[in-house]
Amino acid sequence: MKIEEITVDSWSQLNEVLFDEPLHPTLGRWRSNFAFRGVSDASYDLATTLMRLGPDHASVEPHIIRSFQKYAHLEMHEQSSIWNWLALAQHHGLPTRLLDWTYSPYAALHFVTDHTYQFDKDGAIWCVNFVKTNQFLSPQLRSKLEKTSARVFTTGMLNDEVQSLTEFDQQENSPFVVFIEPPSLDARIVNQYGLFSVMSDPSQSMDRWFGEEGLCRKVVIPAELKWEIRDKLDQSNINERVLFPGLDGLCLYLKRYYSPKSPTRPGG
Repeated sequence: MKIEEITVDSWSQLNEVLFDEPLHPTLGRWRSNFAFRGVSDASYDLATTLMRLGPDHASVEPHIIRSFQKYAHLEMHEQSSIWNWLALAQHHGLPTRLLDWTYSPYAALHFVTDHTYQFDKDGAIWCVNFVKTNQFLSPQLRSKLEKTSARVFTTGMLNDEVQSLTEFDQQENSPFVVFIEPPSLDARIVNQYGLFSVMSDPSQSMDRWFGEEGLCRKVVIPAELKWEIRDKLDQSNINERVLFPGLDGLCLYLKRYYSPKSPTRPGG
C-alpha cells in the first residue's frame, strides 16, 4: 500500500489536517493517536541515521554502541538498559536505529521551518498512528502494553521484556515498530514532547513498512507556505528558544528571527 500524501495550500487547511481526529469514544476528550515527524525537504524518507552509514550499517551497529558505552560511561550508570543507552546516544547525535518523533504537530512544524535556507523546497510532516502499530507487535510486547493499559513503551517497560537488541530482533512477528517515550534526559527532550521509534530489523525501511500496513500519511507543505508557518509558530512561542532551552537555543532563535527573508546557506 502506498503512503497517503496530502498537499495543503493554507495555514488553516494544515491545521485541519494535523488535528483531524475524532473525539475519544470513552474519554470524551481529544486525545491523538498520532506521532509526528517534520522534515524541511519533502523528499526525505524515514531512514535512520544508522542506515545512512551505508549498506553495512547493521553489522556496524554493535561496534558503535559498544564504543559509545565505553566513552560515555560517566553520563549514565554502567548497568543501565540498552534502551536508555540508545536514547542517550540518539539524543546526542550518535547514529542509531532510533528515529525522533513528537506528540506535538507544532513542534514537528518547527523542524519543517527551522532552516530558512531550505525555504525554496517543499517540506513535509510524517504522521504515524502509533496505536495501530501496536497491533503488529510480538505477542509478548503487545501483552505488556495491554497489562499496563499503555499506548507506548517507556524504556523501563521495554527492558522488562527485552534486554538486548539481539533478543529484540528475534521476537515473533518481526519486523515491527515500537514507540518509546525516553527518560527526561534534559529540558530539550521534555519541551519537544519527544518520543522515539525503533524497528526490530535495522535493515528494514520504515516508510516502506508503514506504507505496506497503511499506518502512515505524509502531509506535504509547499515552499510558499513556509514563511507564513514560521512567523505564526514564532508568534505561538514555538521556536528554538523554547525547544532548545539555554543560550545555544536562544542564539539560534535570534539568528534566524533577525535574518533577511532570503538568507544564504550556512557558511555562504
